[in-house]
Amino acid sequence: MDTIRAFVAVPLPEPTLERLAQIQRQLERQVPRGSVRWTRRNAIHLTLKFLGDTLTERLPAIEAALSAVARNAPGCSVSMVGVGCFPNTSRPRVVWAGLQEDSGRLAALQAAIEEAMANFGYRPEGRSFTPHLTIGRVQRRASRADVARVGEVVATADIGPIGEVPVEHFALIRSVLKPSGAEYTTLARFALRGSERP
Repeated sequence: MDTIRAFVAVPLPEPTLERLAQIQRQLERQVPRGSVRWTRRNAIHLTLKFLGDTLTERLPAIEAALSAVARNAPGCSVSMVGVGCFPNTSRPRVVWAGLQEDSGRLAALQAAIEEAMANFGYRPEGRSFTPHLTIGRVQRRASRADVARVGEVVATADIGPIGEVPVEHFALIRSVLKPSGAEYTTLARFALRGSERP
């Protein structure tokens, strides 16, 4: 049976991607050379649910379930609120731009997608939803000193205002892993309630 690697995410508008690219360039100038692999601009998105290996024959039913979620979920606006690291700036592995949405609509959307996908056997995340945009990953070969410096740079970064991200739709996306990095193809888009068709 054919399978694809898939996930559900909010694609980002061009002004948001440009602002994130500026932040990447700002941080890159300060961290040790080659210590971070920066996420390609067209690969940055707000992940709502990673599905992983998915049977292609199930895609129509998954799309129908996601469409039902979208019809009942209102759009929202999310604030980008600075940068940080997972698991923390003392032991940085991932560099991210943080997101905040005070109305609870984004968290409710993610929970609804999680519940809908559980019906297809996808296990819920074991940790709470922390909306973020991955903008870089610390290289495994980076020295301990370089890793520490990355954490210091991120912890003290003066980013300034980052901006708002409109969340008016989400997408089911296929991911193909290649030596040059993952390649993404949008399989379906789902407009949120009250939003124009994407």
